[in-house]
Amino acid sequence: MPAVRVNTATHGDAAGRVSQPPTGRSGWYEPGVPRAHDYAGLFAADGTRTRTRKVVPEVPAEAGLVVEDPASGFCGAVVEVSVRDVTLEDRKGRRRVFPMAPAGFLFEGRPATLVVPKRAPAGPVRSASGSVAVVGHKARTARASRIWVEGIHDAALVETVWGHDLRVEGIVVEPMHGMDDLVAAVRDFAPSPRRRLGILVDHLVAGSKETRAAQQVMGENVLVTGHPYVDVWEAVKPATVGIRAWPQVPRGTDWKTGVCDALRWGEPADGARRVLGAVRSYTDLETPLIGAVERLIDFVTEIEK
Repeated sequence: MPAVRVNTATHGDAAGRVSQPPTGRSGWYEPGVPRAHDYAGLFAADGTRTRTRKVVPEVPAEAGLVVEDPASGFCGAVVEVSVRDVTLEDRKGRRRVFPMAPAGFLFEGRPATLVVPKRAPAGPVRSASGSVAVVGHKARTARASRIWVEGIHDAALVETVWGHDLRVEGIVVEPMHGMDDLVAAVRDFAPSPRRRLGILVDHLVAGSKETRAAQQVMGENVLVTGHPYVDVWEAVKPATVGIRAWPQVPRGTDWKTGVCDALRWGEPADGARRVLGAVRSYTDLETPLIGAVERLIDFVTEIEK
C-alpha cells in the first residue's frame, strides 16, 4: 500500500475536536508500522494492568565495600557485618551502624540489598582460648595433677575460656574458697613429679598476702601464678561488661560489693551473672590473666607429654 501523506499540523474532526495526527518518520504515517506508543504486554487478558516489580540486587557486604545509606546520606566502607546490622566507616573515620534492611542501601548509585557474605572454607576451628579445637574428642580420664583457683567465679571464668583445652588434657580445676590454709592444703595434696599442682591467685603483687603465701608453697612440683587485680572480675575488660572502667573501691570495703554499689548492679550475685555471662573468649580478658592460666596448663601437663 502506498504511503499517505498526513499534515502534521493540528486538525479537527467532524465534531470540531482538535488533536495531533499519528505520525511515523518525517511526518509520514505508514500502515503496519508500529506507532511511538506500544502498549503490548502492559495489560492482561482481563484488561487489568500488568505490574512489573523491579528486582533489587543482593550484594555481599564484604569488608571494604562502599555503600550509602539513602536516608541519612552517610557513605562509607563496610567494616563489620552481622545478620542484623552492618557498620560503615566514612573517609574521616566516623562509624555508624545500620540495619540490614531489604533495598536499604545504594551501591554504585542504585538500590541494593546487603547480605552477609558467604564464608570462605574455614581453617582450623579455634576454641574460646584461641587454641586449635580438637573436633570429636572425648574428654580423657582426669590426670592426678590439678589446678586450684581462689573461688567459684575464678573457676567459672577458667571453664568458659579454657574448658575445651582442660578436657582434652584431662585437667580438673578446683576452687580453694580462699588462701588462709594454703600451706596445709598443699601439704595434704602431696605434690610429686607425676602429681603437679598449679595455683591461680588474685592480687599477686609485691607485699600482698597472696604473694607471701605463694612464696611458702612454690616448689619443683608446685607453680603459683596470678594477676595484679584485686578480684578476677577486674581481669575482665571493662568494655566486655559495658563500662568505661572498673570503679575504685575504698580499702576495707568488699571489692565485689563496692563495685556493685558503684555500678548499681544490685548484689554481688547479680554482678557475677553480668560479668561471667559477658565473657565469650580470651579476647574479653586482660593479658595478665591469660598468661597466668596458660602457664599453669603447660606446667601441669608437660610431665606426660
